[in-house]
Amino acid sequence: MTAHADNKPIVMVTEGGPHIWAIINAVANAFGPITVILEIPESKAALLKRRARKQGWISVGGQVATMIVNRLGKRFFSGHADRLIADAKLETEPRPGQKIIHVPSANSPEFLAAIAEIEPAVVFLAGCRLLSKKTLAAIKCPVLNYHAAINPKYRGMNGAYWALATGDAENFGSTVHLVDEGVDTGDVLYQVRGKPGPDDNLMSYALRLASLSREICVQAVGDALAGRLKPVDTGLPSMQWYHPPIWTYLWNGIRRGVW
Repeated sequence: MTAHADNKPIVMVTEGGPHIWAIINAVANAFGPITVILEIPESKAALLKRRARKQGWISVGGQVATMIVNRLGKRFFSGHADRLIADAKLETEPRPGQKIIHVPSANSPEFLAAIAEIEPAVVFLAGCRLLSKKTLAAIKCPVLNYHAAINPKYRGMNGAYWALATGDAENFGSTVHLVDEGVDTGDVLYQVRGKPGPDDNLMSYALRLASLSREICVQAVGDALAGRLKPVDTGLPSMQWYHPPIWTYLWNGIRRGVW
């Protein structure tokens, strides 16, 4: 076990989810007890309204249909997820005794109060909302983010899926990067690439990537604690992606076998 720098704690911020707990538990294995700040997910209505202003309701309606199909599909593919979890030895639930602080939002006064009290050496975001300029300015330690895709080419949503769907399978992977005010635009620290399993799909990519990404998450946290964060230049173009609308999802599934 590696001791925390100056005995200051590590804080991980998330909305939760099995793949995120796999990463949290991997970091805890490396560094000892950590604090998890768990936010309430943003309402789907607010999220969709904001997205519709950018993309239009037709596109957003198609995305909602894909989300519904995949939510229903998880019931039929739960066996595959269970096998993936077992094979990769993922710990996908909070451990007994895990310290969890509940806040309404990662941009709330409650969140900033918790950060001020804890005085962490590093804050690691994994599956939470975009931090505001005010929130970032109030955090006095490095803020890192786990992104389940290769940045900056696949910023936003479902980047690993889009890499496969666009014939760019060599960029199926994930990134740990510094956090700035943009959507996954911060400097890249680490990346890992791999391959999906033959039965993987949009419902299991997150677990597959978590299994590939535990080591780079631990490395990045260790670098932050030691004060040796070194951004890298990926040389990749920058693009932002969203959920695939249902017609695109079905077309890619039929044409490319990417579900």
